[in-house]
Amino acid sequence: MPTMTPVPFAQPPRSICVLRLSAIGDVCHALSVVQAMQKAWPECQITWIVGKVEYQLLHDLPGIRVFAYNKREGIKGMKAIWQQLTSQRFDALLMMQVALRASALSLGIKAKRRIGFSWQRAKEGQWLFSNEKLPTTDSFHVLDNFADFAKYLGVPFDTPTWHIPVSDEDKAWAERQTQMPTVIISPSASKAERNWLPERYAEVADYCHKKGYQVVLCGGPSEQEKRLGEQIRQTAHAPLINLIGQTSLKQLTALLARGKLVIAPDSGPAHLATTQRIPVIGLYAHSNPRRTGPYLSLDHVVSCYEDAVKELHGKAVDELKWATRVKGDHWMAELTVSQVCEQVDRILEA
Repeated sequence: MPTMTPVPFAQPPRSICVLRLSAIGDVCHALSVVQAMQKAWPECQITWIVGKVEYQLLHDLPGIRVFAYNKREGIKGMKAIWQQLTSQRFDALLMMQVALRASALSLGIKAKRRIGFSWQRAKEGQWLFSNEKLPTTDSFHVLDNFADFAKYLGVPFDTPTWHIPVSDEDKAWAERQTQMPTVIISPSASKAERNWLPERYAEVADYCHKKGYQVVLCGGPSEQEKRLGEQIRQTAHAPLINLIGQTSLKQLTALLARGKLVIAPDSGPAHLATTQRIPVIGLYAHSNPRRTGPYLSLDHVVSCYEDAVKELHGKAVDELKWATRVKGDHWMAELTVSQVCEQVDRILEA
């Protein structure tokens, strides 16, 4: 079994740059690693470059300089970042994103050590932009792959912890929405094929309401998300509070922290809830929950991924590439209401 052989600094680093632009779930995974390094090296100046949306969540991290890159500005946005960092040479650049856009952005960042993913995990030619690669390990979950950066540099990493600053105002707003014990449903993923059926969400909402819980819907401002939320609200018999499209990322964080549990597909809010140590029932069909599931709630996942892989590829999951996804818009329908309600009972009656 491959193990991590650290290649630490001779002395604690003075400056580190982290390049992880998106998405919300992935920056949540990366945050636990960045804050572990911050704890290990309290005198180190950590700079983090994130996407414009993710900046709204992370801009006020204590002791960390956070810069926002707007991908819509293309090379102009890259030059803006380079200009802000033009006078700095970092002890290390941690290239935690394999997208070609991120690698191109890295070209204007000066660093002695440019550390990228292992040959096994790197994609889109990332190896061309780094001068060090992580060793191949048996790390499987995305968070554990990020943690390999810390371990490679000699920083201990075991159980992840997170600190996302949330204002008293946002906490008070969330408290007003949750005057009684609350189950939160964040029904939408970034792609519609990864969403569960609205009538089944509604059945689960009714089930939670009968158990004495208020049900709140949350999510982003896209029309697809709003439409799905309204379908659930209209189908459910229980009175639901629909906050989809009505929260900032900080408010959403405060809201999720107030839930007794969160139900969500493979999406940012599932991982944001994990940072608040709230149990998550993850709904999975298209990606392996062992790789992308809510890190602290993997035993509560409801998934048909393994069955879908076997039917489509004729192989077991362990025989396929690490990031193999399932295609098709019908797989989420394989997840049943009874499976989800079983997990609801496990969490609420524990």
